[in-house]
Amino acid sequence: MNPANVSLLNAIVLIVLGLIGYFSSENPSPTAFIPVVFGVILLATNPGVRKHNKAIAHVAVLATLLILLGLAMPLKGAIGRGDGAAIGRVSVMLITTVLAMVVFIRSFIEARKAKTAVAEETEQ
Repeated sequence: MNPANVSLLNAIVLIVLGLIGYFSSENPSPTAFIPVVFGVILLATNPGVRKHNKAIAHVAVLATLLILLGLAMPLKGAIGRGDGAAIGRVSVMLITTVLAMVVFIRSFIEARKAKTAVAEETEQ
């Protein structure tokens, strides 16, 4: 899996489900826009991630990690209220965010291995 593609998917899911959560609520809270904002940030960083820009990729990973941590409380609240729709929305956002984190981490590990291999070849 390509980190840019998975990050793009995650951004779209965060934006769409965040907006659905806000507009489908009987008493909408502005906090429903938090995943939307992070989705927009991920969309903005996507061209840099696609071009393998390390600094931008790290910004995308940081945003992904923050939203991953930030989705824990909404899930807990949705479970406490017994709101099945909210549980589903937040769970899908969590799944795509975890997937994005895993792909980013694997990508960073592969890049490190490739860099080490090149360094070892030049030493010989």
